[in-house]
Amino acid sequence: MEQTNSLEDNYMGKTGTTKWGRIKHRKGQIIMVPQSELDYKRSGPAQRYTSSGAKRRKIARSPKAVVKA
Repeated sequence: MEQTNSLEDNYMGKTGTTKWGRIKHRKGQIIMVPQSELDYKRSGPAQRYTSSGAKRRKIARSPKAVVKA
């Protein structure tokens, strides 16, 4: 399979099960993330736990970070 810039064609993995999306990273760089992580991101070390001590699994991603096709 040839590399393309279309979001519909960005599959990866043995069976092509992972669908990829693009987001803007620091300094305007564009990185590829799995489609399931477009709306949420993983927390960093300082944001890993809530004030009650529960582990935080997802943090909402800014809608401006997602690159439109």
